[in-house]
Amino acid sequence: MTNYLYVERNGSIATLIFNRAEKKNSFSLAMFQELGNILDELEDDSKIKLLILKGVDERAFSSGADITEFLENRFSAQKAKDYNDATLESIEKLYRFPKPTIALIKTLAIGGGLELANSCDFRFATSGSKLGITASNIGIIYNLTSTKRLVNLIGPSKAKELLYTANLISAEEGREIGLIDYVYPMDEIEEKCHEFAEQIIRKSSVANNGIKQVIQSIIDGENEETKEIEQLILDSFSSEDYKEGIQAFLEKRKPNFS
Repeated sequence: MTNYLYVERNGSIATLIFNRAEKKNSFSLAMFQELGNILDELEDDSKIKLLILKGVDERAFSSGADITEFLENRFSAQKAKDYNDATLESIEKLYRFPKPTIALIKTLAIGGGLELANSCDFRFATSGSKLGITASNIGIIYNLTSTKRLVNLIGPSKAKELLYTANLISAEEGREIGLIDYVYPMDEIEEKCHEFAEQIIRKSSVANNGIKQVIQSIIDGENEETKEIEQLILDSFSSEDYKEGIQAFLEKRKPNFS
């Protein structure tokens, strides 16, 4: 394990911090693999209701994959497949993480960094932050899974523009096209992000984690999962959260979800 990734816990909120500031939090292959292990641990931690991802300081969320590794780890079709399989496994774990997730972007999110942010439920960014996917600058085709995710967020035309040109756009432009949800000045973004997170964790985790699965099944269009999702919805009516929610409503008080 490196010290390039670490977790801070604050009550029900976990913050996963990218700690490679000297390289603008670029991700090595080892970091991607470690990310998957950390996500497994946080998924199993019943105390954690929400996950925030951010860079260690104001210089970057993440500048993406560490290109200095490419000559060794990604310089043939087979090596590229092995590398992509390893990195996408962790990125997919983030996308499928069963609890709400927020990417807190400061200054820049490029390439694999934006790929990580796009795998979160929400994206907060500081004013003027630069965002982009620069695969066409080095002659590679952006992977299918993350391209689909990008198209779902911003539509095919804007996805093509971002990928064809490799241009960096501002957080404000990102918000206009649906890539970013909220934009705040640097001195406000942490507070605003945590206010939003607190709104979420005060609600039922049974409801929120379940609706995340429902929405992802709609996005994926996987009809074979319909019965499983319907059962998930029905099971919520047997949960302790449901009982507490109904009781709190009848007693005219705020619910205390487990």
